[in-house]
Amino acid sequence: MNAHESPDAARKRRRHRNERIAATALVLILGAGVVAFLRWNRAEEERIAHEQVYVPKKQTITREVLQLRDYVRIDTSTPRGEAAGARWLVAQFAARGVAAELIESAPGRFNVYARLRGRKPGGGLLLFNHIDVVPPGDGWTHAPFAGVIELNQLYGRGVIDMKALALCQLWAFAELAHSGEPPEHDLVFLATADEETGSEFGMQWLLAHRPDVFANIAYGVTEGGITEMLSERMTYFGIEVGGKQYEAFTVTADSREQLERARIALEPWVVQRDAYRVLPAVRKMFRGLAPTRTQYRSILTDIDGAIAKGTFWKLPISYRDLTQNTLWVEAPRQENGRWIMELRLVNLPDEHPDARIAWALSVVQPFGARLDRVLRKEGMVPLSDDGTPFFALLASEGRRRYRTEAGVEVLYKSATDARFLRPRGILCYGIAPYPIDYFQSIAIHHADERIRLDFFMQGVDYLREVVRAWARQP
Repeated sequence: MNAHESPDAARKRRRHRNERIAATALVLILGAGVVAFLRWNRAEEERIAHEQVYVPKKQTITREVLQLRDYVRIDTSTPRGEAAGARWLVAQFAARGVAAELIESAPGRFNVYARLRGRKPGGGLLLFNHIDVVPPGDGWTHAPFAGVIELNQLYGRGVIDMKALALCQLWAFAELAHSGEPPEHDLVFLATADEETGSEFGMQWLLAHRPDVFANIAYGVTEGGITEMLSERMTYFGIEVGGKQYEAFTVTADSREQLERARIALEPWVVQRDAYRVLPAVRKMFRGLAPTRTQYRSILTDIDGAIAKGTFWKLPISYRDLTQNTLWVEAPRQENGRWIMELRLVNLPDEHPDARIAWALSVVQPFGARLDRVLRKEGMVPLSDDGTPFFALLASEGRRRYRTEAGVEVLYKSATDARFLRPRGILCYGIAPYPIDYFQSIAIHHADERIRLDFFMQGVDYLREVVRAWARQP
């Protein structure tokens, strides 16, 4: 104590010091608690995302479920090849008295083709799918090709992408063939190779070497649709009519610094810079989704007004990206003694790919960058007309069966083999004939890919009814 300090002043000084110490300790304790809570919360979110499943009151194992399990148990992951899966599909047709052709496009790469002749020329329907699946990776609860059934769900790589839909198509085809009553127009089943890695030995090879497969075809049905779910209730049955198109190419320069400057010049276009451009199909999709998007309903129902008022940016990026061309630029890297940089363009479907590459080069060339190699180039790809009788059939059956709104969907991130058929005049529609909830959808191309058994059986019935009704259409 200071010799000149009174006892009261000393007590106050000690009290203030103790209060500061206590406050500091409290802040440290609270800070540690907040950090611990945030860590726990993140771990809990990850656990819920990984483990969240619907536990049903009952689980029904049908003949169709067992056949899907058999198909899933066949490892058709790239680049292993599709031979075993293709032969299994041919055997399924044979067991139902239907002839199917095994088409080898390259050693170990197989496609499966079957045709049911109709009464009239033209106007045919193509049911197409792919046999190959992406490699399973790590982190699975059950072995990816074991076909484990647990809690009303079948686990396995490729069960949704896209072996379940493939079998829905096969059974609908075989049932119509077995009926003995020919359809009004040709019905074709096609299971292809190599879809997951560019379709070189699948759809592209078939178009180049087997044009007879696509003769008399007007419509196509494949993957790509969405089913919006709210708990157990479907709120939107989305029928895919097209999607954005991809380009990838590399540019080269004499130094890393030149490529870094070129990359900086492109960065404004990584985020939105061009004016929004809303295609008619995208406008319809937004309006169809609006009733269940309460947070964005006013924007989705009046897109033009939202753009004019400057509120369109409030939409999720997956929606905004459907109204503009986007790009991604990789960091410069050295390869074989040269500096290169990869650019990926994701274009609206009506954009010409050469024009888009030329635009990107015009931005980077002033910095010494020049075109090196085109890795992938797609487009222009027209969107399929949603005003056809067949689209109406797909939508009406979705409304009837699931008691929900049905409408168009445009893909912003994924691509299907339909991109090769639409430019040739075949109107292709992507569907998910069964409900797919959020937790199932995020497992596609990831660990624990799975499908609910009761949902799957609804899809089996949906596609059977669609094909039956189509077969009677004039």
